[in-house]
Amino acid sequence: MQSIWSAALTTGPSVSTSTHLLCATAPAPILLNQERTGLKGRRQNGKKKIRGTETTYDIVIEKTFVPEQCGRAVKVGDYVRYHYNGMFPDGKKFDSSYDRGSTYNVYVGKKQLIEGMDRALVGMCVNERRLVTIPPQLAYGKEGYGDVIPSDAILHFDVLLLDVWNPDDGVQSETYYTPENCSRKVEVSDYVRYHYNGTLLDGTLFDSSHTRLRTYDTYVGIGWLIAGMDQGLLGMCVGERRIITMPPSLGYGSNGDGSDIPGQASLVFDVVLLDLHNPKDGVTITNQDIPQPCLRKSISGDFIRYHYNGSLLDGTFFDSSYSRNRTYDTYVGKGSLIGGMDEGLIGVCIGERRRITIPPHLGYGEEGTGTKIPGSAVLVFDIHIIDFHNPSDTVVITTNYKPEVCETLAKKGDFVKYHYNASLMDGSFIDSTYNYGKTYNIVLGANQVVPGMEEGLKEMCVGERRHLVIPPHLGYGERGVDGEVPASAVLVFNIEMIEMEAGLPDGYMFIWNEEVSADLFTEMDADKDLQVLASEFSDYILRQVNEGKGRLAPGFSANLIIENMFSNQDRNGDGKITEEEFKLKRDETPHDEL
Repeated sequence: MQSIWSAALTTGPSVSTSTHLLCATAPAPILLNQERTGLKGRRQNGKKKIRGTETTYDIVIEKTFVPEQCGRAVKVGDYVRYHYNGMFPDGKKFDSSYDRGSTYNVYVGKKQLIEGMDRALVGMCVNERRLVTIPPQLAYGKEGYGDVIPSDAILHFDVLLLDVWNPDDGVQSETYYTPENCSRKVEVSDYVRYHYNGTLLDGTLFDSSHTRLRTYDTYVGIGWLIAGMDQGLLGMCVGERRIITMPPSLGYGSNGDGSDIPGQASLVFDVVLLDLHNPKDGVTITNQDIPQPCLRKSISGDFIRYHYNGSLLDGTFFDSSYSRNRTYDTYVGKGSLIGGMDEGLIGVCIGERRRITIPPHLGYGEEGTGTKIPGSAVLVFDIHIIDFHNPSDTVVITTNYKPEVCETLAKKGDFVKYHYNASLMDGSFIDSTYNYGKTYNIVLGANQVVPGMEEGLKEMCVGERRHLVIPPHLGYGERGVDGEVPASAVLVFNIEMIEMEAGLPDGYMFIWNEEVSADLFTEMDADKDLQVLASEFSDYILRQVNEGKGRLAPGFSANLIIENMFSNQDRNGDGKITEEEFKLKRDETPHDEL
């Protein structure tokens, strides 16, 4: 069958010209409930005297089937389509629309039928079935009809009504489900996606989008649809269900569609609207929940981490970051996202929740994704912003408390002890030293913590408390820490400096606190064999430290420092230091260290 939406329309009905018995012939619908209907006229015990002859005057109607619902009954002036079998009282058939394979289509009450049938059709409902007995004077009378119907023949018709409409009819729309929220209704020039079942007035199915497993997608009100559907879709909400009934003049007219829809057929469409947009639409932001305070809003070029639920306009789910248990991480405003999302994520705050509604031309267009997102689909994203940063961001340091006396400030090389609570920007807990009951201890500048923490600890004094916001490139980067810190996560630390030990000057691991002995080598050479072994070297340095004469860099293993110092003096790597080596090294190093 050709598309039910693109057929040419006719301006009005036409009467069938096929040769039917009934002069102006026409049978009618389905039946139940027996009823006898007397015709107007002077009667005497149900009969009338005519020229000295007693003749039956009334038609007799027996309703053999009556539908439970009758939205409309035939009245004079209506156009009807019906099937019939015509029989004589002995059961012999003289005519049948079924044998011709087409309904009989005609106006009622306009003398296009024999009088008895004109009257018998009045009051019938679609799908009603009647057995009608018509006396001769309301049928073909004494003349009969050629060789088919003899003179003074009583006729019986088994009539099934299939369709009824009136030239004055327009489109009728009946909504049987309305969604709770209807922020927008279909207007002329909107583009819609909907499912439908198309039937004739008697319930015969002629087409369905459901059987094709895809919606019908089209513009409304610009002539892409039959006129009745163009009118019937106006004013619908997404999710609304309605019955749209239209006469032939607003459907496929006198010719039908050439296959499943006969000529002069009323059409009934059961429609559910799934999607609606206009080519002029832009991104719509709704349902905003903005945390306070909002210290910064996202701009083009930011890297953002967010969770989302994605659905179609009718609520059909298609994707979620929550189901993957990880955020979606991307740059904003650089074309890494569909246009609507790129736009919808600008101007958000960390922690904000918002709904972003994206028309197809800013989403996946006419093609969709081929699987979960159909072509020309409006997309709805409910998003939650977890964090964002810019590659140019530095550590944000906020001092929450500073003691009155705060003169000694942490610097590179200092050994510091501090407590911290660590979390993500959305408040998700990462770690805390308080849980372990001990401080975290590092040497500043020794690359023992992420660069952002190094920066945040500088120039703190003991007792000071700070709030640090560290961007990923100064934290754990794009990889994060498996199971602890997500990739590209902004980190939040609340830190408190507990203790500090001054470090050595930059580049030193050991210094003397007093004048250096003029005969260091001899003092180290405990067994006086003119060479210093590693054990002798280590014992000597540790003794100087214990006596306060020298100092090792704090925060490092003393043994490792001493091993490194010995290695620097053992120039030929033979495991011992000669006086010549020691002097050469001493001469090269004008500092008070080995």
